Amino acid sequence: MPELPEVEALTGFLRERAVGRTVARVDVLAISALKTYDPPVTALGGLTVTGVARRGKFLDLDVDGIHLVIHLARAGWLRWRDEVPARPARPGGKNPLALRLHLDDGSGFDLTEAGTKKGLAVYVVRDPADVPGVAALGPDPLDETFTPEALREIVAGKRTQIKGLLRDQKVIAGIGNAYSDEVLHVARMSPFKIASTLDDTDIATLHDAIVTTLRGAVERSRGLEAQDLKGEKKTGLRVHGRTGEKCPVCGDIVREVSFADSSLQYCPTCQTGGKPLADRRMSRLLK
Repeated sequence: MPELPEVEALTGFLRERAVGRTVARVDVLAISALKTYDPPVTALGGLTVTGVARRGKFLDLDVDGIHLVIHLARAGWLRWRDEVPARPARPGGKNPLALRLHLDDGSGFDLTEAGTKKGLAVYVVRDPADVPGVAALGPDPLDETFTPEALREIVAGKRTQIKGLLRDQKVIAGIGNAYSDEVLHVARMSPFKIASTLDDTDIATLHDAIVTTLRGAVERSRGLEAQDLKGEKKTGLRVHGRTGEKCPVCGDIVREVSFADSSLQYCPTCQTGGKPLADRRMSRLLK
């Protein structure tokens, strides 16, 4: 799933290539991905892309005051084309095409989504705040207002596991399953630690881990072509998706906890005092 660093990189990529270009037309192939009808997607035709912004994990293209807002969800992706194929776009294939945007110079991009569980969402709105997910976003962790004091207010009184809190877009915008694992590994903190139990030292450590991990990933992704971002994300991860491999910090084996539709990875030595966490569907903790 694209998270803050990848969406930030896509934002910069589109600023360089799309801003100043006029939208020739938009082809919608997966009508289920289009979540709005007023203004119609056809209203974008003939308008100029004047800006691109990231809002949490949302991409926001400002097209002469009408906003094309995109959430790539779990398996969506943006594929840039310097020359859009002359043949009409067709649905189906390994990575089914959901939407194709044509620009006036012949370039443009496709939105695709793999798998059977569809979550890709496209909105055409007059104000980004008209998108419910955008309106509900918590603070951006790369914003200067996201300070240790702000994080202290966020965790205060929250009887929630810190892993879940970091992934909650209404609490902190942009962090998903992968980077929450990475942040907690850097902070040497158990994913099951209760947020309200964090003391001032924990909060300072966690804040530093959030900011340095995300900024580092953003820097590694900066300037890459859109098609290279997934590979960069995977190679830059230390524990997420690396079950059974050695922790790059201590050499212990990276472990996994599986849930119904996701999993987390962690290092017992670095994060849980050497105790492996059990699958939550079976027990709370192996002692």
